[in-house]
Amino acid sequence: MNEIPSRYNPKEVEEKWYKFWEENKLFSAKPTPNKKPFCIVIPPPNVTGILHMGHALNNFIQDILTRYQRMKGSEALWIPGTDHAGIATQNVVEKKLAKEGKKRQDLGRDEFLKEVWKWREEYGSTIIKQLKKLGASCDWERTRFTMDEGYSDAVLEVFIHLYNKGLIYRGKRIINWCPRCSTALSDEEAPYKELEGQLYYIRYPIKVTSHTLAGTGQSYPCGHRPVTRKKQKTINYVVVATTRPETMLGDTAVAVNPKDKRYKDLIGKTVILPLVEREIKIIADNFVDPKFGTGAVKVTPAHDPNDYQMGLRHNLEFINIMQVDGVLNSNAGEYDGMDRFEARQAIVNDLKERKLLEKIEPHMHSVGHCYRCSTVIEPYLSNQWFVKMKPLSKLALEAVKKGEIKFYPKRWTKVYLNWMENIQDWCISRQIWWGHRMPVYYCKNCYKPQASGSKLQTEKEKPAADKGIFVSKNKPEKCPDCGSSDIYQDEDVLDTWFSSWLWPFATFGWPFTSYKPQAASDKQKSLQQDELNYFYPTSVLVTAQEIIFFWVARMIMAGFEFMGKKPFSDVYIHGTVRDDTGKKMSKSLGNIIDPLEIINEFGSDALRFSIISLTSVGQDVFLSRNKFEYGRNFANKVWNASRYTIMNLKPEEINVDLCAYSKGISGLAEKWILSRFYSALDRIEKALKQYKINEAAKVMYEFFWHNFCDWYLEFSKLTLGRRQTQVVLYKVLEKSLRVMHPFLPHLTEEIWHNLPGTKSSIMTESWPHLQKQFISKTTDKQMQVLIDLISLIRNIRSEWHILEHAEIECIIKTTDKASKKLIQENDIYLKKLAKLGQIKIVEKAEDVSMCASGVAGKLDFYIPLEKLIDLTKEKERLSKQIQSFEAQFKALRERLKNKEFLKKAPNEVVEKEKIRLEELSKLIKRIGDNLKVLG
Repeated sequence: MNEIPSRYNPKEVEEKWYKFWEENKLFSAKPTPNKKPFCIVIPPPNVTGILHMGHALNNFIQDILTRYQRMKGSEALWIPGTDHAGIATQNVVEKKLAKEGKKRQDLGRDEFLKEVWKWREEYGSTIIKQLKKLGASCDWERTRFTMDEGYSDAVLEVFIHLYNKGLIYRGKRIINWCPRCSTALSDEEAPYKELEGQLYYIRYPIKVTSHTLAGTGQSYPCGHRPVTRKKQKTINYVVVATTRPETMLGDTAVAVNPKDKRYKDLIGKTVILPLVEREIKIIADNFVDPKFGTGAVKVTPAHDPNDYQMGLRHNLEFINIMQVDGVLNSNAGEYDGMDRFEARQAIVNDLKERKLLEKIEPHMHSVGHCYRCSTVIEPYLSNQWFVKMKPLSKLALEAVKKGEIKFYPKRWTKVYLNWMENIQDWCISRQIWWGHRMPVYYCKNCYKPQASGSKLQTEKEKPAADKGIFVSKNKPEKCPDCGSSDIYQDEDVLDTWFSSWLWPFATFGWPFTSYKPQAASDKQKSLQQDELNYFYPTSVLVTAQEIIFFWVARMIMAGFEFMGKKPFSDVYIHGTVRDDTGKKMSKSLGNIIDPLEIINEFGSDALRFSIISLTSVGQDVFLSRNKFEYGRNFANKVWNASRYTIMNLKPEEINVDLCAYSKGISGLAEKWILSRFYSALDRIEKALKQYKINEAAKVMYEFFWHNFCDWYLEFSKLTLGRRQTQVVLYKVLEKSLRVMHPFLPHLTEEIWHNLPGTKSSIMTESWPHLQKQFISKTTDKQMQVLIDLISLIRNIRSEWHILEHAEIECIIKTTDKASKKLIQENDIYLKKLAKLGQIKIVEKAEDVSMCASGVAGKLDFYIPLEKLIDLTKEKERLSKQIQSFEAQFKALRERLKNKEFLKKAPNEVVEKEKIRLEELSKLIKRIGDNLKVLG
């Protein structure tokens, strides 16, 4: 037997065993007819990604499930890969070029893409290497990249399929536009943030007719000014409220609610757009909220999604006043060339100068931001490509409603269904260079771009195929309409999520018939198809809440559309990693904890066990550096307990089948630890089935630390010479290691190879079978009586300051025969572990006036104190102690009655003081009781 080091060295152990697993291909999986498949596809991290705690949590959960299923006998496959991350990756490479004084435009598209691929080759595997540091048991030979040649073919196949089905169309719409990234964004990529802005009240003069005379200039609450009109009061301007005054340059109407009586006489009138002097109409629309601002709103169809819809309803003109970089264009008149926010201030100043600005009020409002660079997005009228989502959503809705796909926690089901029932068309085109380029081609001879100002297509209309536009995986030699060879490809690329929504099946090589690389033989393609048929649908998706709409919902739709089946059965949504104050971890806040630093200090297994133990199903995780000591301490405990056990085993006595040997197990301690182990195993399996992974970890911790280490190892020291002790020590340890393996993979592998007779990896061992015949509530209750008795006697020794090595007498009073028998047959444990010199069992206690006492089960027990302590000194000590505690109690009670203290002190401080008061009350009572014992 090898000498086992006294201290566990995680760095040395983890590197050694991960290399061993990889070299022996222990993570690989293949279709095995007599085995149940289990498959997880990794949420592909961005190729730009650097490991953070969110990655750690997500991948630890996946690895635990995969290792568990592998040991349960499933053919377990965990597919890894990375996402090309269009905008994020392009931004990284552009920043790199900027340091060299270059822009991507200086290089041109082809050369820039070469730079991106070069960057990817150099840095793209960083996140994969870091995932390996976590101990991730992915089948790395299957690693996919969403820009792989085969994967790209799947993306193009899907686009063409949907286009031919009439589900992809090109249309002029208001989309979310990032001026910094110069690209369109989907609604999910433009999250809203609450900002403290301003509400500007602007006067729009009403066009003066021959019947209208100038007014007096008096202000009225409804935002109008009265003038004289044939002896009647009339209005010479309307006041509108807006948060974005710069967009007024593109106004083509003012809108009011038709039910708003204040404006009923103005509907249909004409106002003069300030600064621009353009005539626009006052229209009535039910969308207008009479309670917002003055009840009259400006309508800018080209720069606001709601105004866009109003523009369609009222056939308004769409005037774009902005360039793609957020700089105003020639339609903005004298503000041409100004940045949007610079123009805002200039316009406000000009309105003030012309006395057309009524007032400015502070105003909290939600503003969309780019999910990548946090730039305030601009609602922008643009030609983009869209996917019609309603037809795709039907089966995806039904699958969740019927329970074919289940969310854990269940509350996310409602969130998913709500989004799917209100799903909008998906903008899939992006104005960047890195990504899957649109497989769309235009004939210069036939294609006539939609003229500015032409009627806009509504969402309800079925998009018609434009002449001179065609889709193809490869550039056509000739236009199918006119035969011209003057053909060019669309400049846009597809949204990153348009590739990742195919992840559960495209990772297996789908589509097999259309992708024919030279290196892939028919036999290889057939093998890939067999693998897809075997492993798809996958088993569970583990992901974060923020990408339910980005990714989860779209994968479900894609699964039904292209595979005819759901992509997975379960969706486990874990929480967000936060610091211990509740703030989300981010670089800008400086509260990030680097997982690699924790691994370097405590080890990967310690990080894993800590973060998993803290993660309740679907709840956020609150971390601080000291919380990783929990996992480190447990790893050390497992190491030390295993080392003690292995060093005391007799290999010749332990090689038996536990079931066959069970009749030879007579000791209460041995029966009890087996009962506790299998009870724990039962609870762990039930927790894992419900994805309550933290509960499984907690049960494991409680059993191994408190049952096995705290008690059974102590009991075993008294009977190490018995064969049953040897057998049970070994069996419980080796079974515990197998159960702990998914949670502490490297540590358990190291210990496993130190066990007598073990040769193979613990990864290839089976999960322990649940043997319920060993579970006994009677045994558990009996041992609990002994444990309680030992614990209570130890407490008495401590409380009364009895010398550590002094053997004391214990009088046990009971009339219960079973209890008497229990004490008599197991007095060795009481004598050795509670350090009792003599045990007296009586049915009636005589003089117990000078005894400390307690109750354990059906037993009353007494410890005579007279010969153990100096009674006079003990009385003096306790009297001083009770006086001190009473003084503290009185002062604290007065403080909690003080209204000023309660008003000013933080709630947590007040709560702590209340808890302390309760503790002092209990201490005073206990010391008072002890003084009574001493007379």
